[in-house]
Amino acid sequence: MAIRTKEIAKTYDPTPIEDKWYSWWLESGLFHAEVDTTKEAFSIVIPPPNVTGSLHMGHAFNNTFQDIVCRYKRMNGFNVLWLPGTDHAGIATQNVVERELAKDGISRHDLGREEFVNKVWEWKEEYGSRIIEQMKKLGNSCDWERERFTLDEGLSQAVRTVFVRLYKKGLIYKGRYIINWCPRCHTALSDIEVEHEDLKGCLYYVKYPFVEGEGYLLVATTRPETILGDVAIAVHPRAEKYRHMIGRKVCVPLTDREVPIIEDIMVDPEFGTGCVKITPAHDPNDFLVGQRHNLEQIQVIDADGFMNENAPAYKGLSILEARERAVEDLKAQGLIEKIEEIDHSVGHCYRCHTVVEPYLSEQWFVKAKPLADAGIEAVEKGDITWIPEQWQKIYYQWMENIRDWCISRQLWWGHRIPAWTCAECGHITVSEEDPTHCEKCGSARIQQDEDVLDTWFSSALWPFSTLGWPEKTEELNYFYPTSLLVTAFDIIFFWVARMIMMGLEFMENEPFKEVYIHALIRDEEGQKMSKSKGNVIDPLTMIDKYGADALRLTLAALTVQGRDILLSTNKIETYRLFMNKLWNASRFALINLEENCSEKPLPDKGELRLHDQWILTRTQQVTEQITRLLDGYFIGEAARMLYDFIWGDLCDWYLEMSKPALKGDEGESRVKNTQAIVEYVFKTVLKLIHPFIPFATEELWHTFGFSDDSIERSEWPKASSALIFNNALSEMGTLQEIIRIIRNLRAEARVAPQQKVERVILQTDDDALKALVSANMDMISLLAKVERVDIISDSDKKPHGCLASVMTNGEISLEVGSLLDIKAEIERLEQELKSVEKDIDKMEKKLANENFTSKAPQEVVDKERGRLEENKNHHQRIADNISSLKRS
Repeated sequence: MAIRTKEIAKTYDPTPIEDKWYSWWLESGLFHAEVDTTKEAFSIVIPPPNVTGSLHMGHAFNNTFQDIVCRYKRMNGFNVLWLPGTDHAGIATQNVVERELAKDGISRHDLGREEFVNKVWEWKEEYGSRIIEQMKKLGNSCDWERERFTLDEGLSQAVRTVFVRLYKKGLIYKGRYIINWCPRCHTALSDIEVEHEDLKGCLYYVKYPFVEGEGYLLVATTRPETILGDVAIAVHPRAEKYRHMIGRKVCVPLTDREVPIIEDIMVDPEFGTGCVKITPAHDPNDFLVGQRHNLEQIQVIDADGFMNENAPAYKGLSILEARERAVEDLKAQGLIEKIEEIDHSVGHCYRCHTVVEPYLSEQWFVKAKPLADAGIEAVEKGDITWIPEQWQKIYYQWMENIRDWCISRQLWWGHRIPAWTCAECGHITVSEEDPTHCEKCGSARIQQDEDVLDTWFSSALWPFSTLGWPEKTEELNYFYPTSLLVTAFDIIFFWVARMIMMGLEFMENEPFKEVYIHALIRDEEGQKMSKSKGNVIDPLTMIDKYGADALRLTLAALTVQGRDILLSTNKIETYRLFMNKLWNASRFALINLEENCSEKPLPDKGELRLHDQWILTRTQQVTEQITRLLDGYFIGEAARMLYDFIWGDLCDWYLEMSKPALKGDEGESRVKNTQAIVEYVFKTVLKLIHPFIPFATEELWHTFGFSDDSIERSEWPKASSALIFNNALSEMGTLQEIIRIIRNLRAEARVAPQQKVERVILQTDDDALKALVSANMDMISLLAKVERVDIISDSDKKPHGCLASVMTNGEISLEVGSLLDIKAEIERLEQELKSVEKDIDKMEKKLANENFTSKAPQEVVDKERGRLEENKNHHQRIADNISSLKRS
């Protein structure tokens, strides 16, 4: 039997508790999972944070959600594997190390590839575990013994195997293509790594003179510097006004080039003048047009974002400098008809925010459509469930319109592409093992491709590569497919869709059964958090100030499926106060329980008072509801319900009502009975809220002496029908209504909180209500601070000078003649009524304003509606009191 600790700190201090129990959990192997076919597996792979990263509030929420689910599943008997790890983050990590080297005036090229990669590994060993340690501060119950890194030897083998198999299947190819290029990071980017931002720009209307005859063709462009690479002018086939011009030639301004006028359906006849300049080397749509019409590709911008030798008069100028010079030259030649200011979308690198340049380059690609078709079918069949369901449509839209995936990156840090080109015959050898000679001609003069793979390529294999694939391991057989993926909506295409495609291709099974997509965390005004706005809330700072449990509970309680979370430090402080409340309630309970935790049987119904029956019934209800909510991943609703139940039902009502019994005022048997109930309810409550606040509940679990083992190894509570007393809910509800009404009347009369009033009057002819009040007079007296309740019939006259309030089947009155100047009180209440009416009118106008209701965040609108409802209720109470006092 565990020993109960009667002594407990007077104030709640999370720091020593959290450090102590996390170390104990690790030492006891609480989070480690081995294959056990006698148990049902539940597995999650963590979205691997970048090795360069630091814990931010998005991580904190994502990790808290997963941790709540994992702890809940362990208590339900599942064999839970929460597999952690980090991503090598090719672009980000290489940039970090290059910046460090630059401080000493060294570039990666000075070191050479091998030495530079060694430097990155040294950096990773020194700093790469930082975010892992931060995740532990949050309380993550990951199986740290199975931690993986996307450049681990085993994962690297998986990456090679996948590349080779896709290549041999014809799904990976190398080709010259327009890609998104970051001139700062010097690498290709996939479409979804480009962040678009609306910027001010100009639309330049440029004259292209006909080679033969008078006149010109007017073309609108936002990029006059690329005119130097024009090889054609295109019009839409159905554009009647240009049909007669097709086949003619025009002179390209700023050059001596003559180019044809062609027709192509790519042209939008509604944009600009309906004519489009075709620059295949600098625009993805133009590139496709060029392929269809066999046009020359003239590249005029280099990899650094400067004009090259194909634009001799502009060579060495930056793109913006060349644009300004081109406009000046065009004006000087009389070739600009007009310039319009416009807002247009401009792509930026998701890492360094440099403007992305469409760039003609030789790259490696994955043919994505065959893989995407299988991914669509898996969701359509119901093999993968999306929560909330709305994200399924977004997934379909992207998968149905998917483009080939550019997977090569011009970096040194990452998985180097396992392809070797022969210097003799040009053949490419792709192999899982490093080849020594060309597989076609046998030459030893082969050179490995310089590029590395897109970081997301290795991340796409995460659910199965982390479990040992391509080896057929026990873990892979047991834990795959994983059970649940929890991630943010902004990486559905980066990661989720690609994991689905790769899992189906190589495991012939979906990588997870359910996908939970959570929303963003914003500030309390609904704005995205950013350093520039100064509204970032650092989770590590919040943990130091309020404790991990308070932060976790805040994030959980603010969660609503499909809605962004509006976070503020005030909200975290609110849940820190809840932690204090639970701690103090536990301290009160411990002081009033016996030394030994003896698991006394609960008393029979005949020995239970109304509030005993009620708390036992509510405990069963809450147990059943929390279980249902957590099974459906409604963690926000579950957290809020537990908050209300513990703070309200348990602390503010039941513990207060139990004090006389625990002190012995109701007899010895009532002491024992009440102790048994308190012990049972606390044991249940600690289990129910443990997944949300694991540190404090582990501490209290051992302090109560419920077990020497972790609370997480205890069984999840189950509701018992034998402990549900249906009448208790309605009767206790009526009793609470009476007490609240008396408290409100006392507040209206401005009676000091600790001052007892002599009496209140209940006017009713309801016999059941009379019996209820008579049986619980002591509880009304205790909680409403009233000496007695006099019960009179509806036909009886009330005394003069009363504040009254109507309740179900009766009316409660408080005599205030000796407490208040009734005339002055009526005047005060009438003034207050006018003030509240003004507030109501202002709020109703605000909510009737469509600009407010359509543009403000939903949470802000809901908050305003709630305030309006409160004011209306307040208005009604004031009006009732005025009426009551006037009748006196």
